[in-house]
Amino acid sequence: LASLVSYPALLAVGLPALTANVTNTVSLCLYTVGALAFSRTELAGQSRRLRRLALVTGLGGAAGAALLLSTPAEVFELLVPVLIGAASLVLLLQRGVTRLAGGLVDEHSPALLVGVFGVGVYGGYFGAAAGVVLLALLTVSVAEPLARLVAARNLALGLANAVAAVGFAIFGPVRWAAAAPLAAGFLLGGGLGPGLVRRLPGDRLRVAIALLGLGLAVKLGYDTLR
Repeated sequence: LASLVSYPALLAVGLPALTANVTNTVSLCLYTVGALAFSRTELAGQSRRLRRLALVTGLGGAAGAALLLSTPAEVFELLVPVLIGAASLVLLLQRGVTRLAGGLVDEHSPALLVGVFGVGVYGGYFGAAAGVVLLALLTVSVAEPLARLVAARNLALGLANAVAAVGFAIFGPVRWAAAAPLAAGFLLGGGLGPGLVRRLPGDRLRVAIALLGLGLAVKLGYDTLR
């Protein structure tokens, strides 16, 4: 849930949308460090899956960052509510989407790798809610408990964030005064998150994440069109 809260928080303190986005993405790198340090149990036995996911999301992250830095900020602001809303709907309707897919998309299919690359592009372009997008994709294609999917998601998306963050640090309008304390909070939250995921009911957590994402999409859409 972290990036769904941090991005609007940066907007609330007056940062422009593009500046808030790149600052958020740079800060999210510390979330990955904290989360991975406390997710060893969930990551065990997933090495092949993790290598495949991380490579694809890393390539996508580089492409997404390049796209963001080369397109007008107005386009970015219009796309953000749509991206968050679509990802949240997939997560909310995960069981129905799985039935409709009928097993056509599994973790060994090319369709999943294409989707993961798309999520990497999304993550490089817009850091907030990229975790929701990837979690939604994994829940309909990989037969694992939610806690293990969250851990795999953290590692794969962390690489996409790191690749994008390098580009933003060099070429983007990062607000370092905001990035430093936000990164410290992400480091702490990343350490606390895995323990909470182990204890919370998976279905309820999935619905809570989806509903928060939909609420944010409506709010950002209203602000953009106002």
